[in-house]
Amino acid sequence: MTNTPNPRATSAVTPPAALEKSAETVALGWLHTARFLTTAPQLHFLPELDVPEIAFVGRSNAGKSTCINILTQQKQLAFASKKPGRTQHINLFALGKQGQTDAVLTDLPGYGYAAVPKQDKIRWQQVMANYLVTRKNLHAIVLMCDPRHGMTELDEILLDVIRPRVQEGLKFLIILTKADKLTRSEQAKILSITKLQAGGGEVMLFSAPKRQGIEEVAKLLWNWAHPEGASSALPADKAPAA
Repeated sequence: MTNTPNPRATSAVTPPAALEKSAETVALGWLHTARFLTTAPQLHFLPELDVPEIAFVGRSNAGKSTCINILTQQKQLAFASKKPGRTQHINLFALGKQGQTDAVLTDLPGYGYAAVPKQDKIRWQQVMANYLVTRKNLHAIVLMCDPRHGMTELDEILLDVIRPRVQEGLKFLIILTKADKLTRSEQAKILSITKLQAGGGEVMLFSAPKRQGIEEVAKLLWNWAHPEGASSALPADKAPAA
């Protein structure tokens, strides 16, 4: 006797590709809810929060603001100045449904740009170091790096600063921005080198014009902010852009 497949049972099985797409949609939709929370010129002006905080850091010309805007699908959420290094405040953006915040994105001032006075550089490097060491709800760090130049001395110093917290469970990701400026072989080479330098952190290639790495980064940030598998329901008006 031949068993006839149950059409209902067959249709109930979701293909892996569909599950993957669902995860991407949820992550991008969540990032699209990003909205301005507050700005602070010094650490003591930052509000105390009990939700996971994900900080974006990097050199002033590494494409940090562009990356944040692309991930959140908002053209002007993070200020992208034509003169890198001019933004000298810590900016916080809330994530989650309206009236509910389940995580925060923190945009730290860019560092190392030559046009900024040396005194300001030193002051902001100290502010960032203090933030990375003392911010209690800091859950993850996203470091922007221009792959054409590789990890700089300041990037290495930053990794040294956070290493003790990484050993305690702090997550970190190095995003190689402007990947479209490299050939495929160059991308593979810098990806391999940076993974060695990362010492256990995640490394991903990213390109705004080519939309490379956007969904992968979004999913990683979502998973980091929702380790217990929080509800993925999102308001209809915040669905990701087509």
